[in-house]
Amino acid sequence: MNFAIKNQFSLKHAAPFIALIGLILLGSLVNPHFLSYSNLIQNVATRSSFIAIIAIGATFVMAGGGLDLSVGSMAAFTAGTMILFLTANEQDAGAGIIALSMLLALAVGLACGLFNGLVITLGRIEPFIATLGSMVILRSLFTYLANGGSLSISPALKEIYAPVYEGSFLGIPIPLLSILGVGAVAAVLLYKTPFGRHVIAVGSNEDVARYSGVSLSRVKVLTYMIQGLCVGVAVILYVPRLGSANSATGLYWELQAITAVVVGGTLLKGGQGRIWGTIAGAFFLEIIGNILTLSNVNVYLIGAVQGVIIIIAMLIQRGINRR
Repeated sequence: MNFAIKNQFSLKHAAPFIALIGLILLGSLVNPHFLSYSNLIQNVATRSSFIAIIAIGATFVMAGGGLDLSVGSMAAFTAGTMILFLTANEQDAGAGIIALSMLLALAVGLACGLFNGLVITLGRIEPFIATLGSMVILRSLFTYLANGGSLSISPALKEIYAPVYEGSFLGIPIPLLSILGVGAVAAVLLYKTPFGRHVIAVGSNEDVARYSGVSLSRVKVLTYMIQGLCVGVAVILYVPRLGSANSATGLYWELQAITAVVVGGTLLKGGQGRIWGTIAGAFFLEIIGNILTLSNVNVYLIGAVQGVIIIIAMLIQRGINRR
C-alpha cells in the first residue's frame, strides 16, 4: 500500500520532466542543430521565459481553484503603458528611466491582478466570466492607447534596454536566470509558507478551508495579484526583445500558460501546484514549436499541436489520479 502510494507520488512529480527529457532526445534525432547552445539555450530557453513566468503565476491561481483568461491582454496593456512611459521620457533615457519603467510594469500587472481578484471575490463572479471580461477590457484599452496600431520605443532606448533580454550572467541568459529566480521564489512561497498551504487548502475544498479559519477572499485575491506580478515580470523581458507591442502581443498566451501548468502536473480543479513542473511544461511547449520549425512544419500548426497536448495531459492526469 505504502509502496504503491510512493510510486504514484513519484510518477506525478516526475512525469513532466520525463516527458521533457524524451522530447529533447527526439529533437536531437530530428535535427543535429537542436542540441546546440545557440538553439537550446539562447533560442528555446529565452523564448520560453514569457510563458514560463506567466505560467508560474497561473500555477497559484489554478492551485487555488481559479482561472485567469486575461493574462495575454494584461501583457499587451502592461507593455503598452510601459512603452508610452519610456517614449514620454526619451530625452532622459538612461538606466534610471528603464528601472522606473520596470517598476511601472510590475505596478500595472499587480493592479490588474488585484482588479481580477476583487471582481471575483467581492462580485462573486465565476473566474472564467470575470477574467474573460478583463481580457476584452484590457485588449480594448491597449488598442485605444495604440490608436489601433502599434507602440514602439526608439532605437536608442532599445539599445539601452536590450541587455535585459539579450544579456547573460556567467554565460546564462538573463531570461533563463529570471525563470529560475521567479521559480525559486514561487516554490518557497507555495511549499514553505502558510499562504502556500492556504492556497492548496482553498483549491482542495473551500468549505473545509473556511471552517479552518482561512480567509477565502484574501487568498484568492493574492493569487491573482501574484499572477499580475508575474505578467509584469514577463513584460519587462518582452519589451526589449522587439521594442514594440501591437494588437497581437500576448495573443493566446493565456492558453499557452494554462497548457504549461496542466502539462506540469497542476490540476485544473485546484488543490495542488507544481512550480517546477510548470516550468518544465513551458519548456516542453517551446521545444515542440522549435522541433516543428527545424522540421520545416508549417508554424500555423503549432497551436493545434499544443491543443492536442493539453487534451492528452488531462487524460494522463485523470488516469494517474484513478490509481
